[in-house]
Amino acid sequence: MSVQRVVPAILTDDAAAFTAMARSVETFADWVQVDIMDGFFVPSRSISAADVAAAGLKTGWEAHLMVENPVKYLEDFACAGASRIIVHYESAPDSIEESISVITALGVRAGLALNPETDISVLSDNLLSRLQTVLFMAVHPGYYGAQFIPETLEKIAEFRRRFPCMCTAIDGGVKMDNIGRVASTGVNEICVGSAVFAQSDRAAAYRNLSKLLHA
Repeated sequence: MSVQRVVPAILTDDAAAFTAMARSVETFADWVQVDIMDGFFVPSRSISAADVAAAGLKTGWEAHLMVENPVKYLEDFACAGASRIIVHYESAPDSIEESISVITALGVRAGLALNPETDISVLSDNLLSRLQTVLFMAVHPGYYGAQFIPETLEKIAEFRRRFPCMCTAIDGGVKMDNIGRVASTGVNEICVGSAVFAQSDRAAAYRNLSKLLHA
């Protein structure tokens, strides 16, 4: 898989703000990531599946669950309309295959996120065969504007050498000044938050980031 795209990532704890952000992104993107946090797996909290459903997203979207015990969230996000649900390996390493099984049983594509300190050796061939994407965190998750961890790029490059056909994504700390270096790893999806949503012209920021993928 060689296609590369920028994916706007919405992170907020305010339902009205989420709806406004969703309406704005619909004018320039056809796929978004919705970041979900529980205040336990990460310190911050976010909106709920009900809030996402109420917003009536007109783009395709994935739920990135930064939560403890992700299984209890899966049905709600499938019902809210998520086309893909990404769970964190670190949230339940002993039962991650259960989460993946539930996601696929719900008719939703499954993804797995790895925190910066987690090695790719945790990804068995059997587990990978059931995933649609692997999301590499380039920050410690939970906040917009966290510091980018450049060693993540080496991990992505190694993973892509071993599994060149697997869809890969990166999330956290990607800006105008490093997106070219990020794209050079061959990563397929580059999730961006503040680099789009903290800008005065979100559509222009998205277009400029997208152009840099192929500069």
